[in-house]
Amino acid sequence: MIDPDALLDWYEHAQRDLPWRRPGVSAWQILVSEFMLQQTPVARVEPIWLDWIARWPTPSATAAAGPADILRAWGKLGYPRRAKRLHECATVIATDHDDTVPDDVETLLTLPGIGTYTARAVACFAYRQRVPVVDTNVRRVVARAVHGLADAGSPSSRDLGDVETLLPADDTAPRFSVALMEFGATVCTARAPRCGVCPLQRCGWRARGFPAGTGPARRAQKYAGTDRQARGRLLDVLRGSDSPVTRAELDVAWTTDTAQRDRALDSLLVDGLVEQTADGRFALCGEAGS
Repeated sequence: MIDPDALLDWYEHAQRDLPWRRPGVSAWQILVSEFMLQQTPVARVEPIWLDWIARWPTPSATAAAGPADILRAWGKLGYPRRAKRLHECATVIATDHDDTVPDDVETLLTLPGIGTYTARAVACFAYRQRVPVVDTNVRRVVARAVHGLADAGSPSSRDLGDVETLLPADDTAPRFSVALMEFGATVCTARAPRCGVCPLQRCGWRARGFPAGTGPARRAQKYAGTDRQARGRLLDVLRGSDSPVTRAELDVAWTTDTAQRDRALDSLLVDGLVEQTADGRFALCGEAGS
């Protein structure tokens, strides 16, 4: 087990000053941060999140924006389908939920773009509910401290149950959840865990002598030369233009591999991020008629 008092005491002085954790941040603004933080470092998210909530502080404000404006504001966060889903989510909340983010996990799971993790994160962090919140960092801490393993392996149906058993029974449970996540992100890290400053008195991995992981080594996720980079280059052209562009203008954005460029463009069209005009030009979604 993980001692809640030890972890909460550590969090009290070691927590990062992240803007979406500050008092007065709304449930919608926390939801926006969770969309942005998926597979994206905090340092890249923070300035875009701050600009976003200043411009669109509520679901209805976000829903009223054009989809192309949403994609431009998303900037370099990557995985732009998240921006499209966030816009769809805002529209549903504004239309069907009186502009208020639902506070229960089951209803949150019905919203566009919201899965198991995000639903529980919003219920916990925005509404202070005692629900297990499990991301990669939390899974790794539980694997090491509770199970004595170097890594968590593949996600499992038991993950939620493992974390739920760790939650304090009182109203400190939500704070414990964010502390557990922070601990995994800053101390019990994947590649270089800082065991010398670990606040936990008991750790199964440490007690077993830090056995090495048994699973395959994780490969570093590359970006250069991938379809993702090609898609990003094409989107850059469209974000920088006030009107639809020709195919020739897109072609010069990615000359390394023409087949890859064609594949990237096709995928953007399929995802609904890009549209084609009647005369064969290309534009961000919602701007093909301009």
